[in-house]
Amino acid sequence: MAVYLDFNASSPVDERVLERMIEIYRSHYGNADSRTHIFGTEAKEIVSASRKTIAEILSVDTTDVLFTSGSTESNNMAILGLLEYANETGRNHFITTTIEHKSVLEAMKHLEKHGCVVDFVAPDETGRIKPQQILELVTDKTLLVSLMHVNSETGIIQPIKEVGEALEKTPTYFHIDATQGFGKLNDELRNTKYDMLSVTAHKLGGPQGVGAIVLKRDKSYKRPPVKPLMYGGQQERGFRPGTTPVALVAGFALAAQLCNDECEKHMKKCAEIKADFIESIKGLNYSFNGAQEYCLPTTVNVSFHGVDAEGIFLAMKENYAFSNGSACNSGSHSPSYVLTSMGLDEVRVSEAIRISWNYNTKVDFFELVDYVKSMTDSN
Repeated sequence: MAVYLDFNASSPVDERVLERMIEIYRSHYGNADSRTHIFGTEAKEIVSASRKTIAEILSVDTTDVLFTSGSTESNNMAILGLLEYANETGRNHFITTTIEHKSVLEAMKHLEKHGCVVDFVAPDETGRIKPQQILELVTDKTLLVSLMHVNSETGIIQPIKEVGEALEKTPTYFHIDATQGFGKLNDELRNTKYDMLSVTAHKLGGPQGVGAIVLKRDKSYKRPPVKPLMYGGQQERGFRPGTTPVALVAGFALAAQLCNDECEKHMKKCAEIKADFIESIKGLNYSFNGAQEYCLPTTVNVSFHGVDAEGIFLAMKENYAFSNGSACNSGSHSPSYVLTSMGLDEVRVSEAIRISWNYNTKVDFFELVDYVKSMTDSN
């Protein structure tokens, strides 16, 4: 059976999380908004405790955490939810980067169609945005800067702390897509200034289909002027209607707590796996895509020169399960927009594969190395 190496797309559910969710499905199946009986009360208490867990991990107020279906919805809320305010005030300038997740990029393009001005900042070959690239674009009409914490394709950590500190001195709101950083770089998130934050469960051993957005209040206790994208109920303080998925929320909270508590040993083990990979490919002709000094120990994006990535996927599908980029774009055979934005040439982009793992991944890269050698020897 193939070794799973696509954790940046989605991670297996931690067994402890799965057990907790099954217990809730079996014994706590009430609607958290049913106020007239004990089943509803129990469900509401589970949701409240889960919200508190996420809030404490991020060092934010419990009332600032709103559950969603995942980071895609959270990103859309943070961006599209500001459209009405942008049009009303004339502060209709937005800044983001060319390497964001499609849920940010497509939302920004939608804003452009409705009269807003959006600047898309590109990184250099390191895969990392320089803070000044963003900050020099900020004007009195800039309503929002949206910047990811960690890029899902390259694993490169972006300078959210520096950008947050600078934007705190301005009226511009700062949104962070922390999909790939939450659970791995929590200390940095806790110590970064921001107004909105998107997180999801399925990247850190939690269930698919649940995430959260953090909407912080300022010194005058006002949240960012985000309007809800859906209507139909007062759940999640009116920002997100619909029945709260109690088991998913509880699974999310437990997965986040486990990652927070066990992060140090998890990252140490992941660094060992990365070191083993680098040792395994010694002697091969390759290039890492993105500056490794800024890269998470859970991820590597590498181009084996002279070996097409699609050929690797086809030949290695019985041995490894990895990808060549973000899952949101995997249905397309078009070149990676992230690597292209970094200025890499078309051949190098076509040779790129992304490998991502977690702390308990057991893998031998012999078959991959052997295949690459055979292909380069034949050339």
